[in-house]
Amino acid sequence: MNNTKRREILGRLQAANPHPKTELNYTSPFELLVAVTLSAQSTDVGVNKATDKLFPVANTPQAIWELGVEGLKQYIKTIGLYNAKAENVHKMCAILIEQHAGEVPENREALEALPGVGRKTANVVLNTAFGWPTIAVDTHIFRVSNRTKLAVGKNVDQVEQKLLKVVPKEFKVDVHHWLILHGRYTCIARKPRCGSCIIEDLCEFKDKTD
Repeated sequence: MNNTKRREILGRLQAANPHPKTELNYTSPFELLVAVTLSAQSTDVGVNKATDKLFPVANTPQAIWELGVEGLKQYIKTIGLYNAKAENVHKMCAILIEQHAGEVPENREALEALPGVGRKTANVVLNTAFGWPTIAVDTHIFRVSNRTKLAVGKNVDQVEQKLLKVVPKEFKVDVHHWLILHGRYTCIARKPRCGSCIIEDLCEFKDKTD
């Protein structure tokens, strides 16, 4: 795919959704960090149902640490892998209190040192909470990037690096949200909704649906 076509694709996605946002509910960088950590192998809808109950009770590292692991589990037990996630979030809170004065660090290395936080989670937090031009490649973004030929790669790391290279600067902060939403609602896994896709004529996917 050439750069002219890439720019047109991103321009259309921007025109359709000028100010894209995550579908996770949050009101602070810490709430976002917890929500993204809980979202691994879970849906945003499922995470929101849990955090909508948790955050009014405990939405700071200190408050969640004081809940204890078992107390936290009661709020997130509807989420997949909740036992491991409760352990990680509780340990994360202790580290944030001890090493970062209870604040979420605006630093990749510090974020990735937190339990349960990998590169993708750090990318989401840096992008969504702090406005960094990072791109967190999940299954939706991986699928859309490869199908359209916007950024082809054999794994999420390759696609991330390709997107960082080919996406023009003015689109970098929002491209993560555009692609994930496009993959979630239009370019879905089993049968993409090509007929209602605003970039169908630019997409280089060979097996388009009617």
